[in-house]
Amino acid sequence: MASLQDIRRRIASVRNTRKITKALELVAGARLRRAQTRIEEMRPYADRMQELMVGTAKAASSFRNLALMQRRDEVRRVAFVVVSGDRGLAGPFNGQVLRRAFELERQARSQGQDVKWLVVGRKGASTLRFRRYQLEGQWAGFSDRPTYADAQAVAHALAELYTNQEVDRVVLVYNRFVSALVQRVTVTDLLPIPEDVLQGGDERERAQEERQLNPDFIYEPEPEQILERLLPVYLETEIYRALLESAASFLASQMTAMRNASKNAGELIDRYTLQMNRARQAEITQEILEVVAGAEALTG
Repeated sequence: MASLQDIRRRIASVRNTRKITKALELVAGARLRRAQTRIEEMRPYADRMQELMVGTAKAASSFRNLALMQRRDEVRRVAFVVVSGDRGLAGPFNGQVLRRAFELERQARSQGQDVKWLVVGRKGASTLRFRRYQLEGQWAGFSDRPTYADAQAVAHALAELYTNQEVDRVVLVYNRFVSALVQRVTVTDLLPIPEDVLQGGDERERAQEERQLNPDFIYEPEPEQILERLLPVYLETEIYRALLESAASFLASQMTAMRNASKNAGELIDRYTLQMNRARQAEITQEILEVVAGAEALTG
């Protein structure tokens, strides 16, 4: 049985650990609120960008020949872009997105397709290197606080791979933020850009109907040339959206993990305290028995 000194040392160690986990929980909670605000501020821009693309596509005679929308007759090479975190202590955040990516890899290889890996975040890169995968691209240092410039760097690399026909399909795998307790792994086809993006939906059609009284736009240059410039911006926007979602998911997962760790530390402290009290009571009882035995020996 451990001595009283050992138990007190364990209690002090767990208390120090609980201070750290509690501080990390509070910091993650404060940063999560800012991350949610950034997602909300970005949505109007993304919606307006897609609405602009839909209007331009309707004026264009054809947009299927644009580089980022050309579909390959046969998909032989697939690029998986995995968005992970730069740090751990975030529960299942990194593990679940990597497991989903490996599932997609097995499916692709079973269809005879070659797989190329690109990763955002140090954790994902270290896992892939440990499995001896070759990385075609890696970005790190901004997974919990991404900027639009970071999304541009990723988008330019992906567009170059696709336009140079080094890959036939680009798939993005990331954690989508649902709530502070729920983060879902999401798989999105980035390239080629789906035609549905330029066809619009019911809401955009209603918005177009509301503008029917306005005169037609005169495009300069041609709508096809405008779309050719807008498609890379759309790609950057989609990647930026995914990075923001992943950042919020990381902070939410870290906050939950640290809250659970603090709770477990409290339970461990209570268990050690009970063990310490029992050990101290046993020592006191033993001392009393020794005193009584000594007194009886003297009187006897």
